[in-house]
Amino acid sequence: MAKHAFLSDDWFAIIEQLVEEHGADIPNHSAILINVTVSDTPFGSEREMHMGADSGRAHWGIGHKEGADLTLTTDYETAREVFVTGDPQAGMQAFMSGKVKIQGDLAKLMAAQAAGVGPGANNALAEAIQGITE
Repeated sequence: MAKHAFLSDDWFAIIEQLVEEHGADIPNHSAILINVTVSDTPFGSEREMHMGADSGRAHWGIGHKEGADLTLTTDYETAREVFVTGDPQAGMQAFMSGKVKIQGDLAKLMAAQAAGVGPGANNALAEAIQGITE
């Protein structure tokens, strides 16, 4: 499969397909919506996206959504490391070092991670994302 630059329009188009194929093993009771603002991207100064889970389905997309539980703000390299590798420790380290800023319901984020929702929670999806990302 072809590789695409992280957060490019082509990358998001493939991500939608991968989420449809691999995103069904999120716990049914989990519901979270996260808006993400990524700075210093190769596609302009900022790129906005959303990700979350609802009714057993993961979802990712371009732009922010109304009613998000929280908003994460980070730089391109940190976002790539956290979202593509799916390493929860990388996310925690980035947060602790100030590379990720969070506004909103932090308790809901922590509960979602404990329930198995988030980057890396779905191994097949995480591997598929790694496989298509430059």
